[in-house]
Amino acid sequence: MELEQLKQLVEIDKQGTISGAAKHLHITQPSLSRSMKRLEADLGQELFTRSRNSAQLNEAGRLAMEHARDILAAEVRMRDAFNALARKQRTLRVGSVAPAPTWNLTARIVERFPGTILEPDMLDAGTIQRGLFDRTLDLGILQHPLALPNLSCVPLMTEELSISMPKNHKLAKRKHVSFAELDGETFLMYEQVGFWRSMVEQAMPNATFIIQKDREVYAQLLATSDILSFATDAPQNRDLVPNRATVPIRDAQAHATFYLVT
Repeated sequence: MELEQLKQLVEIDKQGTISGAAKHLHITQPSLSRSMKRLEADLGQELFTRSRNSAQLNEAGRLAMEHARDILAAEVRMRDAFNALARKQRTLRVGSVAPAPTWNLTARIVERFPGTILEPDMLDAGTIQRGLFDRTLDLGILQHPLALPNLSCVPLMTEELSISMPKNHKLAKRKHVSFAELDGETFLMYEQVGFWRSMVEQAMPNATFIIQKDREVYAQLLATSDILSFATDAPQNRDLVPNRATVPIRDAQAHATFYLVT
């Protein structure tokens, strides 16, 4: 007994006739009839009441058809379960304190291990460390190395924070600026920037921060206003508006080194 025969039996019940099922299955009627004969031989029971011009499912055939549906449904569930397992085995759960390192890591993973899927999540350092130890995370990206016997830690990348502003801004031609010079200004900030948000809020307690959740709206606001914003040297995180000037921040906390931990 083969799964294909069970699919054929279900199709015969659905179409009402062997000829209709054969047409739908794109096989000849004699081929389908022979397949059903082999199924009957395997089951030791006739499944059809046959006449000169037709063949209808009998009581045994209807019973076989019900079991066939159950078996085929079980096959689908089994395949779905194995597909889910395969996806899980190819998926790495990553907790990161900032977005740019996950982009960097994704590019490396795609190149080195095609088919592997990253599930990134923006988390604080403490949550990442707990996730590594309780195995809810496969990888962690932190701002500081962890030197523990059961962890492996390597440098991943560096990122430097800058100020983005219109080219006619008074600070636009500066080689660099400091947080002290910027404190008291108003900044537009995209929400999903990880630890950078808390860092700049602490570094500039007198500044005003307008937080934008929507990336497209954030870009539109930058393009139509003179408001300051932040940019970094990460390729995917550079300013979305090309006609703005970018001035590096010289303070030490504006320079981050990220470590990959597992």
